[in-house]
Amino acid sequence: LLASLVPADGEAAEAAPEAPAEATFADLGLPREVQAALDDMGYFRPTPVQAAVYAPVVAGKDLLVQSRTGTGKTTAFGLPIISSVDATDKVPQAIVLTPTRELALQVCRELASLGKHKGLSIVPIYGGAPIGKQIDQLRAGVHIVVGTPGRVLDHIGRKTMSLKQIRFFVLDECDEMLSMGFLEDIERIAAHIPKSRQSLLFSATMPDEVKRYAKRHMKTPERVALSSGNISVEEIHHAYYIVSGIARARDLLRVLVAEQPDSAIIFCNTRDETGMVARFLQKQGLDAEPLSSDLSQSDRERVMNRMRDKNLKFLVATDVAARGIDITELSHVINFSFPDSAEVYVHRTGRT
Repeated sequence: LLASLVPADGEAAEAAPEAPAEATFADLGLPREVQAALDDMGYFRPTPVQAAVYAPVVAGKDLLVQSRTGTGKTTAFGLPIISSVDATDKVPQAIVLTPTRELALQVCRELASLGKHKGLSIVPIYGGAPIGKQIDQLRAGVHIVVGTPGRVLDHIGRKTMSLKQIRFFVLDECDEMLSMGFLEDIERIAAHIPKSRQSLLFSATMPDEVKRYAKRHMKTPERVALSSGNISVEEIHHAYYIVSGIARARDLLRVLVAEQPDSAIIFCNTRDETGMVARFLQKQGLDAEPLSSDLSQSDRERVMNRMRDKNLKFLVATDVAARGIDITELSHVINFSFPDSAEVYVHRTGRT
């Protein structure tokens, strides 16, 4: 089933899929300020996707990039964009669209770290947060916007953000955005961006709707395929437990006792399920919190910060947390209820 997700050959020019064995960031010819930021972040060698993407983007090409989750895609598109943005011109020059608020915040943090020595202003634009603060940030001047489609369209409609000088249009986790029904929103946003833009599309899987979008909206994209034949994260042990299904929450508790995870994300298919499972674990004396779209944005950020700070043992989540969220040293991912598709399973398990 996973093999069937690999795109057919010949639909776009394909770039070299692997970086040189001893590639370093110095080989890319990065600006001094960007290299200094990488040094500060402790990044010494580019991942294959980072090495493969930099030169084509700097050369002005549209890219269709397939690379499995956890391979450093944010830095891959961040490096050439940060290197190219004019710090003296405080208008939006790049926009990155993401499917979720959490991913928008994470991408924004990563780009801010890469751009700190250039003095770039990078702003997250997403729903559930006060729009007035975002308007103030946009009026003060920004270089890069990272946002979710709905709130970006809101600002366009209010005329609080102009995309007339956008040079880079990035769709991060494009397969997820299209599966969530964002195609119309993406096309409406693209209509406000100059046709001379560079389009960079990043996706762990390459279903037909992604390829159709690329064919309609990108200029002879060069394809960088780094996960053909294997879209799952390597070096993860996959296991399953056969349970009765009658008292699944109690079965989960037995699994937790057997596995003794240092920390875990427990995935559920519905918002109601996350609340039920989290409450059950809390009653057993375990440190657990739910994460779903039912929570306010401030509560979602509080829960995610607890998890990142290693102050929360069990995060019980819907697939709002399945895409692109980076939590270091996460020992287990548990599927309390199994997802409907192989792609979702890949991205859930890729959190560890």
